[in-house]
Amino acid sequence: MAKSEFQKMMDQELYDVKDEKLVHDRFAARDLYESLDKIPFREKDRVTAVVQKLFGTVGKNVEIRPRFVCDYGYNIHVGDNFFANFDCILLDTNEITIGDNVLLAPRVQIYTAGHPFNIAARTSWLGNGAPVKIGNNCWIGGDAVIVPGVTIGNNVIVGGGSVVTKSFGDNVVIAGNPARIIKRLDAEGNVIPD
Repeated sequence: MAKSEFQKMMDQELYDVKDEKLVHDRFAARDLYESLDKIPFREKDRVTAVVQKLFGTVGKNVEIRPRFVCDYGYNIHVGDNFFANFDCILLDTNEITIGDNVLLAPRVQIYTAGHPFNIAARTSWLGNGAPVKIGNNCWIGGDAVIVPGVTIGNNVIVGGGSVVTKSFGDNVVIAGNPARIIKRLDAEGNVIPD
């Protein structure tokens, strides 16, 4: 039996972006995330209810500010105490897994989506992607970009405006384009002197 385009997408293979099921799922996600913009700020229970419908898994105490955007939603998994500030974009053509106590500053962009280099494949609307994983106790600074296939460990701070193109382990501060380690932290988040 041939794989569905959804299964190809999840298996990090080339898939048809215009597949009927995938288009349907993106519209369903859009209906949900656009409804978040219409919920009054103080009605956190209503926001939580929509996020629980949109995301694959949701921990306790989750807050998302408007204008949040994603592709499918069901490939996003967040732990307890997740906060996404204004204008965050999580393109989840593959899984985005985020641990506990993670803060996304305004305009953070997390991409699992990509397109092939080959011109014929790309202009035929084939896509590909790779998962992104973010550990516990992380703070991702404003306008940071995390590209497909990246894993970020526990207790990591990503400087604002950084472009994270490779994986990093625990207890570091990373910044730049491409991001690199600029400080090391102890297990409590204190800077370790050079």
